[in-house]
Amino acid sequence: MNKFIFPILAVVLGFVLALVTKKQKSWNTKLLLSFSGAFLLALTLFELLPEVYSHLDTKLTGLFIMCGIMLQIVLELFSKGAEHGHVHIHKHETAFPWLLFISLCIHSFLEGFSIHDHNDMVYGVLVHKIPIATLITMFLLQSNYTKIQVASFLLVFAFMTPLGTWISHTAIIIADYAHIINAIVIGIFFHISTTILFESGEGHKFNFSKFISIILGVGVAYLI
Repeated sequence: MNKFIFPILAVVLGFVLALVTKKQKSWNTKLLLSFSGAFLLALTLFELLPEVYSHLDTKLTGLFIMCGIMLQIVLELFSKGAEHGHVHIHKHETAFPWLLFISLCIHSFLEGFSIHDHNDMVYGVLVHKIPIATLITMFLLQSNYTKIQVASFLLVFAFMTPLGTWISHTAIIIADYAHIINAIVIGIFFHISTTILFESGEGHKFNFSKFISIILGVGVAYLI
């Protein structure tokens, strides 16, 4: 049941963190984002990548991973990078952000396919979604959207990953393409996590706190 509950719990925790931090993006959120990027990347390398390469032709696997990277780039044309912490919602905006909503839902739905009973990817998704849900909630609460719109956004966003996991476990037709989909998801995870880790800091200065959070993310992923 953890594979269905944890992604929902991540959005709930993100919502609570957004309220606790008083709707302001803090250095704690940035460090959590760095930790989550390293943790997700490491788990993808340790768990998901070897599994896919053991079932698919190596060159085809690389092709599908590149397709995942390109798909995420396309999604970010609409989400503006919300999947890795860049949320741009104008405070005076009243029209519901459908493009952001749809792109985030597609991303969340696909990441659900990576979660299986025999791997630990559910923890990677859990840690990845907490800071993203926090940042999304912060900006939604600062906007002029109604409480019903904000609640609906977060509720659907929370359930998209479990939906993807459920379909991957129950749809017979999906079983024949599971490893291909997982290769695409690897590309998505690669793009998101490396963007979080390698995007420039202020003045391109070395950030020791961020470095430590990255080391911790990799270490924890290796030990679980």
